[in-house]
Amino acid sequence: MHIILGGTGHVGSAVAQTLLSQDEPVTIVSRSSSSISGWQKRGAQVEVVDVHNTAELRCVFARGKRLFLLNPPADPATNTDVEERKSLASILAAIKDSGLEKIVAESTYGAQPGSQIGDLGVLYEMEQHLAAQSMPFSIIRAAYYMSNWNFSLRSAKQDSVINTFFPADFALPMVAPRDIGQLAARLMTEPVENIGLYNIEGPERYSSLDVAKAFAKALQTPVKVVETPRDQWIQTMKNMGFSNEAASSFSNMTTLAIEGEMPTRNSVIRGVVSLESYIAELVHSVV
Repeated sequence: MHIILGGTGHVGSAVAQTLLSQDEPVTIVSRSSSSISGWQKRGAQVEVVDVHNTAELRCVFARGKRLFLLNPPADPATNTDVEERKSLASILAAIKDSGLEKIVAESTYGAQPGSQIGDLGVLYEMEQHLAAQSMPFSIIRAAYYMSNWNFSLRSAKQDSVINTFFPADFALPMVAPRDIGQLAARLMTEPVENIGLYNIEGPERYSSLDVAKAFAKALQTPVKVVETPRDQWIQTMKNMGFSNEAASSFSNMTTLAIEGEMPTRNSVIRGVVSLESYIAELVHSVV
């Protein structure tokens, strides 16, 4: 049995669906019961568990052999670094003595030690904890999710703009959740001893200008990029409902994404889903 954390999100659901398409047994861990019937119709089991309930989580883990570990994102209205470290601590504690035989963990490009740097710091700590224990594990370091642009569909349709914190022409590694799902499913089903660190991104690196072009093509209307100046990042995030702490962390994380080192192109696994096809599918699924 494969246990999938975050199975109702973009990445977790891609992992679950890929495994189900291969007739693999899947249990999805969700904090909400709203998706139970849908996943059951697809052949999955669903366990509604709060990830902060370590004992219940360990009981679910004990029913499986392989775990896809995705630490759930915290509400940006909270202190996200603190909340995500709490959920991660509970998950890691639940793994201990659970009987699992292998873990595939979702991390991120740029994971590194530090505080107030959002997922980059939290997921680096996850990697270090897994390295310090004896259970076989693999790490997927994923590029910027293409699904992060889903929120731009509304402004692209209504106002013919997309808003970005990145320089408009900055080429950013991006990856579609479907490609991550394919890789994770492969790692989940490989022999226990097959472990490693895997970087994954899409077939090309894309800028915000490329995102706007993809929306323009799919919507058949001009779409332009509106870049938020760096000195306005934090206030803009706070206007969006971010807490002071979350706005600071996301600002620092964005700076590191722009200025930090990226994996060399020959050290990554290339997904097959292009940005243009991802945006087209997003638009057509809503329009």
